[in-house]
Amino acid sequence: MKWGPVAMLLAIPYFAVAVWLVGLIDQGAPGWLHLFVLLTVWSGFKMLWLGPASIVWLIRARIGEADARRRQRRAVAREANDAPERDVSELARVAGYVQ
Repeated sequence: MKWGPVAMLLAIPYFAVAVWLVGLIDQGAPGWLHLFVLLTVWSGFKMLWLGPASIVWLIRARIGEADARRRQRRAVAREANDAPERDVSELARVAGYVQ
């Protein structure tokens, strides 16, 4: 996901190849090369779409992680508040200082 904006740069070679193929077709190359033009343009648009989409996916994942951390902190705080309070003398007795 974090490589989406970098992957957008891959669109440049795809579109460059499409322009080069169109130039070849204009100079008399076979017409079936139009299929490769469509293929490279389609791949170029896929790479362009991947950048913004991956940023949205990354933001959604970070928000989900933040929510999970917040729920974990609340659960720990709730457990700490629900635990019975121990008297200092009881803690001392358990620790072995007082018999």
